[in-house]
Amino acid sequence: MSKKSSRISGFHTLSVADRVSKTLEFAGMSDEQDAAMFLNTGNLPADLADRLIENAVGTMNIPVGIATNMLIDGRDYLVPMATEESSVVAAVCNAGRQSYESGGFQTSMSGTCMIAQIQLVDITDPGNCRLSILERIEEIRAICNDCDPVLVKHGGGFRDLEVRIIESAHGPMVITHLIVDTRDAMGANAVNTMAETLAPHIESWTGGRVYLRILSNLADRRLARARCVWKADAIGGPDVRDGIVRAYEFALMDPYRAATHNKGIMNGVSAVVMATGNDTRAVEAGAHAYAARKGWYSSLSHWEVTASGDLAGSIELPMAVGLIGGATKLHPMARASLRIMDIQSAEQLARVIAAVGLAQNFSALKALATEGVQKGHMSLHSQNIALMAGAEGDEIAAVAQRLVDLGTVRIDVAEQELLKLRSKS
Repeated sequence: MSKKSSRISGFHTLSVADRVSKTLEFAGMSDEQDAAMFLNTGNLPADLADRLIENAVGTMNIPVGIATNMLIDGRDYLVPMATEESSVVAAVCNAGRQSYESGGFQTSMSGTCMIAQIQLVDITDPGNCRLSILERIEEIRAICNDCDPVLVKHGGGFRDLEVRIIESAHGPMVITHLIVDTRDAMGANAVNTMAETLAPHIESWTGGRVYLRILSNLADRRLARARCVWKADAIGGPDVRDGIVRAYEFALMDPYRAATHNKGIMNGVSAVVMATGNDTRAVEAGAHAYAARKGWYSSLSHWEVTASGDLAGSIELPMAVGLIGGATKLHPMARASLRIMDIQSAEQLARVIAAVGLAQNFSALKALATEGVQKGHMSLHSQNIALMAGAEGDEIAAVAQRLVDLGTVRIDVAEQELLKLRSKS
């Protein structure tokens, strides 16, 4: 038997269909159904998928659900969420329903600025270098704005300059931060171009050498905020309210708990980011870095009791999302999701996403403070288990309900219940 090789000359020049053929041949997958599955790219045309990434062979379709009951800044929203995890969409719907009568969510945004970093090394006089850069702020402004006149035309562009000194094992580094308003774009391309254009100027001004020239995903000049009050009577009374606050206090002080606490928030956040074609990895990186800004990893949300005895929740996290460029403009589902929400600006989208993150956190904490997360989650997950066991049509709901009644959501139990069901028919 000859040894298989992953060295396939010209793979990137092949058509999508030919790449699929080569891939399945390498894997020993000769079933025609496998080929058909790869070539069925759903609502994303194969030629577009081939332009969005390299060496495309297919798509990974993820369910898109609609979160209802979301009242945000006095306006009703239906919010598309792309996720494969059971109970995420339902959690947002429930949180929205329980806050709707008390006014829903209020949101705000700190701005739409991104940061580009330029790393200067091989210097002996970092203090002098720092000031020599700061002195040239107007020259830097002109250089940066010349990189993107369209952005400037739309009200964006260079806003401010920060220069920091960092000590390292190889000596001091001078780090220049370009603060750039990217408006309705996420802005990575714009700020990266500015940093790369400015780099040789910084070298000539300081005599040092520039290494990295790239944006920071810790977008703390682009913070999305949301707050909401849930009436104590509407959520189960003071005991539930206090249980939510205690659960939050645990996440506030313990990074082991905070990791799961914030993951729950990002269940909602990332689902909307993905549904709108934005960069989930960038948003997640920024959120988790922001959660550690005080020197330890902590909660992204804050929970407290109001003077009237109700529950108040709030959240603040970096939200680098845009409406311009990449999949946001090209993917048909992303465009449809933005139309469903009638999104007119990147700021509006960021604020909606923050509200969804807070709603998700409320439902998770409420479940933890009462019946635990498994009951609701496994109730929905039971349908997946029924499908895995081979249930079809009406069998799916029947087997799923039986698993919930038994309190055991396992594949082996589902198979047994499916056999019993079919033996009766």
